Parts: sequence; C-alpha cells; structure tokens
Amino acid sequence: MSTLEIKDLHVHVETKEGIKPILKGANLTVHSGETHAIMGPNGSGKSTLAYTLAGHPKYVVDSGEALLDGQDILKMTPDERAKAGLFLAMQYPVEVPGVSMTNFLRTAKTEIDGEAPGIRQWAKDLSAAMKRLKMDPKFASRSVNEGFSGGEKKRAEVLQLELLKPKFAILDETDSGLDVDALRIVSEGVNRAKEANQFGILMVTHYTRILKYIKPDIVHVFADGHFVKTGGPELADELEENGYDQYLPEGADSESALA
Repeated sequence: MSTLEIKDLHVHVETKEGIKPILKGANLTVHSGETHAIMGPNGSGKSTLAYTLAGHPKYVVDSGEALLDGQDILKMTPDERAKAGLFLAMQYPVEVPGVSMTNFLRTAKTEIDGEAPGIRQWAKDLSAAMKRLKMDPKFASRSVNEGFSGGEKKRAEVLQLELLKPKFAILDETDSGLDVDALRIVSEGVNRAKEANQFGILMVTHYTRILKYIKPDIVHVFADGHFVKTGGPELADELEENGYDQYLPEGADSESALA
C-alpha cells in the first residue's frame, strides 16, 4: 500500500500586484485504493493544489511537505514525481504538435518503468486501451491532442492513466466540457484503471454528476486555500443543495459555483 501525505502546505503565486498566497495550510492523507473528491468554489485553490503536487513552476512552495511513501516530492523535478508514481490529468490538456500519441506514450512508459516495453505487446496494450475508450485507432498516429475535441483530449488523458499505472492519480476537473456519453466513457476508464491497479485518486470537481460514475470514499470541501470539512459521499449532496457560502470567509461569495 502507498500513501500520499500533504502536510501544512503553503503556496503562493507572483502577480502584477505582488505575491498572492493561494494555499494556506492544506493537509490531506490519501491511501492506495481510496477515491477522494475535492470540491469547493472557484478560486479556492483546488487546481493550485493539483498543479503544485505535479510540479508546475508557477506555484511557489513557502512551507510544508508532500510525502509519497515518505519521500518529499516537492523536492523532486516534475519527471521525478511522475517516476515516483504521481499522475496529473489536466483540466486543459495541451497540444504537442509533431509528437505522435504512440511515441509520446511509449516514451513516457519507458521513462517511468526504466525500460522500454516490447513493441508487439505495447501495440497490443495500446490498441486494447483505445478500444475500451472508444477512440479511433487513427488517433495513435496523430500528434498529441492536436485537433482533438475537448472530449477526445479527456479520453487521451485517461488513456495515459490506464497505460502508465501510477500510484496516485490527480484528476483536475476531468468532467469539465464533457457531454453525458463522454463523461460515462471517461469515468468507466478511470474506474477500470483503478480496479486493475488500486491507485489512489484525488478528484477535483465542482459538480456532483461525475460522482455518480466515480464513487468517492471521502468528500472534502476546499475553501480559502485549505480543507474546511471532510465527510462521506453524502457531503457532496449537501453541497449541491446548499452551495459553499457557509464555508467561505465572511463577506465572500461562492458565485453559485455549483451552477
């Protein structure tokens, strides 16, 4: 069993107006096989938490730790974090012109595993995974995400998740921009990958609709840069009914974040 521990994490970004604190003492522990849903209003720091863990240079760590099986990943480069077992499915996957999906995925798998997968077995695994995600086989030879629709990009993220087999997967609003059919297919892919590899999931979302497909064990409310409440799946229903206003600093407005 693996464990991801976030301890008193403080993070800021630099803006034109100066330093802006975003994370203000975030604490969280996730174990293998657990699914944690992180919900909260816009601007609360949910995506900052995701990208800080992945190693985005925009986010500056002031203090705190993020331990993956006892190793502080905050001291690692992004590629070292991936090799340690961390995976981020981005809310807005980037296009990489000139790099085919096949080459990208096989190179990533080689780096993470420390050896190249056999070509025949790799081709078989890739084809099977794409079929399960209802992706056209032609996408394997296309440049990474180039010309993909929003739903196709999210399927490509889950394709990586299935093939790279991390210890922990961070899903940053994977449900955004998906229609009902795409949401179901993507969710089934996440569930299938988790069942096969028993990794832990941190799922950032505004909406409860994805929680109908990917069942959380634990639901957290994240507001003003830290976790303010933790509960079971019923907490998500409470949030959908009542919103986030009660968890915000005095005078703040959730801007109907669940709408």
